[in-house]
Amino acid sequence: MMRKNIEEYLRSAISDAQIIEITIPEHAQFGHFSTNVALRLAKARGKSPMEVAEDIAEKLRSATPEGFFEKIEAVSPGFVNIWLTAEAIQASFKEIYETGENWGRPMHEAAERLKTVVVDYSAPNIAKPMGVGHLRSTVIGQALYNIFKFNGWNAIGDNHLGDWGKQFGVLIAAYKEDGMPEEVTIDYLMKLYVGFSGRMKEDPTLGEVARKEVKKLQDGDEENLAIWRKFYDVSLAEFDRMYALLNVSFDHVQGESFYNEQLPGIVEEALTKGIAKESEGAIVIPIEGYEAPMIIRKSDGAYLYPTTDLATLRHRVSDLNADRIVYVVGNEQSLHFEQLFKAAKKLEIVDDQTLVHVKFGLMLGEDMKKFSTRAGKTVSLFDLLQEAILRARKVVDEKQPDMSEEERQQIAEAVGLGAVKYNDLSQNRQSDIAFNWDRMLSFEGNSGPYLQYAYARLKSILRKGEKVAAFNVDMLKDESELQVILRLQEFPEVIEGITKNYFPHHLSDYLYVLAKDVNTMYQAVQILKADEAERNARLALIAAAAQTLKTGLELLGLKTLEQM
Repeated sequence: MMRKNIEEYLRSAISDAQIIEITIPEHAQFGHFSTNVALRLAKARGKSPMEVAEDIAEKLRSATPEGFFEKIEAVSPGFVNIWLTAEAIQASFKEIYETGENWGRPMHEAAERLKTVVVDYSAPNIAKPMGVGHLRSTVIGQALYNIFKFNGWNAIGDNHLGDWGKQFGVLIAAYKEDGMPEEVTIDYLMKLYVGFSGRMKEDPTLGEVARKEVKKLQDGDEENLAIWRKFYDVSLAEFDRMYALLNVSFDHVQGESFYNEQLPGIVEEALTKGIAKESEGAIVIPIEGYEAPMIIRKSDGAYLYPTTDLATLRHRVSDLNADRIVYVVGNEQSLHFEQLFKAAKKLEIVDDQTLVHVKFGLMLGEDMKKFSTRAGKTVSLFDLLQEAILRARKVVDEKQPDMSEEERQQIAEAVGLGAVKYNDLSQNRQSDIAFNWDRMLSFEGNSGPYLQYAYARLKSILRKGEKVAAFNVDMLKDESELQVILRLQEFPEVIEGITKNYFPHHLSDYLYVLAKDVNTMYQAVQILKADEAERNARLALIAAAAQTLKTGLELLGLKTLEQM
């Protein structure tokens, strides 16, 4: 890849630089690539940044083969700006075009790359409908899973369901009180829970009833286990409906109940190793740097989700052979994961495995307040997605009234759901994000519909140009064409970068800039009306750009359409 070649040439010209950063300037007058390494080296060399930059530029000129660099300049306050020759850029396009749909994947041998990453995402609670609050974990996690897999990792998607705990005592008590009807829906379970919980505040005896029911469940009572399984199956069917809409999938769907029998052993091990101690009847693990310890068993003998998470970690390391475990969970759980990772190290559950908390902010309404209904209740995720499809359908009906009903509905679903996902994935995950329908569904600016339309327009050009014939890369010499090639060269680096920084919006940003570069190109040069040699070369470039847009959008979880 072009950037790696330049890094190698720079390293041969600079022996005393530990870090060499190369950027792509926003404006062409500053070169195709630029580095600020002279600013880093100036103090150590005892020279001014400009003197160092001039020295680097001179050595770089002599360190590279003839015909690679067109121009190298040292500019104030100490940048080295680099321009490549058209021939060097043209030559790089051959690899991009010939690689086709695999462009962006690592070029290494699979055996060198194959490591296992477990991505923990979505994780809704059983017996409750999925709300808007589950959307961010679900779409960010799926995008990261897709990107890791595309980048050559053995990626395992794990949906760690909240399917155990005292809430089931409430549900089972309420269900028995209601006569245990055969037909059970997710909405019915939610109403049961809310109703019984509300009454518990007024009548303490109901709380005791719920506690007895959960104790029976935990002790393996057959009737309560059968009721719990019924609730579990109903919930999974509802979750599957959501995941089908969102095009989300998992390799493992295992809840807290799966690890329940392992919890006493975790506590006993922590005590035996002297890592845990008793405190006011509870068992806790003191964590250096934190005033409050991590509680792994309450004074009444109940276990908590930190205990379950330790058991889950052990399973992922020992059974799934994870090299890296990525938890896609909100910012508010930062303290929990900081303590969990340190406790896992102390217990020697993990050795050299990498543990990462991929945190994210809240989803807010247009008023920048927490997304909720007027009554302050959780917004149903299903209702939100249906609203997105309905709004997209209105736009499609206006723009494409001559299309068939089936075609318009297909486009509306792809655009509506894509707009919701892209709204999340195009923004820094650590920030709170606003939910603005007009901006999300706009066909202009950095939005899902804009990129889906950009792809469809490229496919339309390719259909009109028929099959791409053999082409000569020398025909791609306009600055706008060379810029598209350089942008395509960046794609593998963007993918690789996300496996290290876990920011999917870097891919969104890249796709948006690529789409704008292609738009600039087909405004600057003729394509279908060009001479045959130029037309074939430009159609090949359009095909490569379209494929990269398609690959990137699908990695983000958006569907692409051949026609819009």
